[in-house]
Amino acid sequence: MPALLILAACAVVLLLWAWHFPHPSPLIRPLLPAKRRWPEAQIRQWLATDRVARGFRHFFERDPERRVPSEPGLLAPADGLITSLDVRDDIRYVVIALSFWDVHVQRSPCDGVIEAVEEQGDTFMDGEGREFAFLRAKTCPVQKRVRIRSTRGLIALRLITSLAARRIEVWYEPGTTVVRGQRLGRILLGSTVVLEMPAQWPCTITVGQRVCAGETLVEPAQAGVA
Repeated sequence: MPALLILAACAVVLLLWAWHFPHPSPLIRPLLPAKRRWPEAQIRQWLATDRVARGFRHFFERDPERRVPSEPGLLAPADGLITSLDVRDDIRYVVIALSFWDVHVQRSPCDGVIEAVEEQGDTFMDGEGREFAFLRAKTCPVQKRVRIRSTRGLIALRLITSLAARRIEVWYEPGTTVVRGQRLGRILLGSTVVLEMPAQWPCTITVGQRVCAGETLVEPAQAGVA
C-alpha cells in the first residue's frame, strides 16, 4: 500500500510538471523568486489571452509602504531600472523602465501642487524608454504627464504605456497638494516612467542603477528644501 501511494504521488508530480512545462510546476512555484515563478514568456501568453493567473495578479497589485528619507531632494517616482539620463533643452529626462515584477505604484518626487494632468500619445507600442523620453506629438505611446509645481520649480512625471501596459491611473486632479513620497497613480503591467527635472539640478543616480519609488534619492536639495 505505501508503495502504491508513493507511485501515485510521483505520477501526480510528473503530470503537473508535464502539464505546465516549460513553466514551473505549481508544486515548486511558491519556492521560486518572482522572475522564475512567473517567467516573462508565460506572462506574455496570459496577456495575449487576457487570462492572467490569480497568483501573479495578486503579486503584481502589491503596494508596500515606503520609508521616505529625511534627506531633502527629489525622490524616484517609480520602481525600476534607470536606462537613460539624457539632457535636452535644459531638461534632464530620468527614464525608469518597469519590469513585470516591479511594484507599479508611482509616487510624488517632491512636495508641491499638481498643475496639470495631460493626456498625450495616440498608440500602444514597445521600445526602449530612452526613445520614448522625447516623444510628445503624433506617433508616440499613450501616456499621462503630471506637472507638479514645487517651491523650487516645475517638474513633470510621465506614465507611459506599452503593448502590454495599456491602462494608466492618476489618482489626483489639478490643484491637489501632494507631499513627497505620496502615491500618485499606477501603470498596469510593465512600462516606462520618465521624470523631467531641470538639467542644472544635480543628479545622484546612474544609468543601470535600480531605484525604489519614494525612497531612492534622485537629486539632493539644499538643507530644508524638499
